[in-house]
Amino acid sequence: PWLFQLAFVIGLFVVAEAHAELAKVRAGVLSYGTVNWELNVVKHHDLDRKEGVELLVTKLGGKNASAVALQGGAVDVIVTDWIWVSRQRTAGADFTFVPHSVAVGSLMVRPDSGIKTIGNLRGRKIGIAGGPVDKSWLMLRAYAMRSIGADLKDIAKPTFAAPPLLNKIMLNGEIPAVLNFWHYTARLKSAGMVELISVTDLLPALGINRRPPLIGWVFSERWAKDYGPAIKGFLRSLRAAKKILASSDAEWDRLRPLTKAKNDETFVALRKAYRAGIPKSFGDEDIAAAKSLFKTLAEYGGRDLVGESPVLAPGTFWSGWRY
Repeated sequence: PWLFQLAFVIGLFVVAEAHAELAKVRAGVLSYGTVNWELNVVKHHDLDRKEGVELLVTKLGGKNASAVALQGGAVDVIVTDWIWVSRQRTAGADFTFVPHSVAVGSLMVRPDSGIKTIGNLRGRKIGIAGGPVDKSWLMLRAYAMRSIGADLKDIAKPTFAAPPLLNKIMLNGEIPAVLNFWHYTARLKSAGMVELISVTDLLPALGINRRPPLIGWVFSERWAKDYGPAIKGFLRSLRAAKKILASSDAEWDRLRPLTKAKNDETFVALRKAYRAGIPKSFGDEDIAAAKSLFKTLAEYGGRDLVGESPVLAPGTFWSGWRY
């Protein structure tokens, strides 16, 4: 019997040591963000632990709160865009970026609006999520300049508001056109609104032939150097989660309450849009596309968007992760 007892005690030590060896990664995410769907898959299937990592999720109240949490060392990683990373690096910080999603929104119009082309927006209200330096809005302005020779901020009537409010007033018939984020446009599509043009479709006219990542995981380069196995294990767990979400409808059925989809049409639209936004690669061509896009965004957004540098800061995209 004492052999069994000894084996049991040794087993406890082995389990305890295995748990102790898990590298903790503290992720700060918006409490209402769609990234929570992916993190839920990671935790549900223990994908983090399979990679030797313990994912600790901190829910935050907004984009500014995420930046403050990262800058203050309260979390290790957040989701934001590479424009912010470039701006921070220009100012002396060492944050760096790997892609999370290439999902983008669309310019949606009411079916009874009479808006069939970009030119039809002349004199009409356009609801825009994200403010005057929202990347999609700047890209749409650049596209209009190239296609109709006019800047939409001058010929249309831009109205800036929160994404949920824009959906509400559009469905109520108070505004004919809305440029919103991908998960909100998915809901509009399911409600019968019409996609005039996707942000992805703007890219070729801007001289960009590849869809660059727009948002991603951001962390300190020094932290990544000190905790290389942790960040790479974390990123591998996310790729594994994406693989499940790309192929398993059953997994989406499990996640459905998190999506807050009110009907089957909305749920299917969200699932389809999410899958379309899963990055297929992260290499030199993707980074080159981002650099090209940066030039356009800097031209239309100016210092308010990109800060002091008109070019993308070196090191914005982390060199330690490619696929």
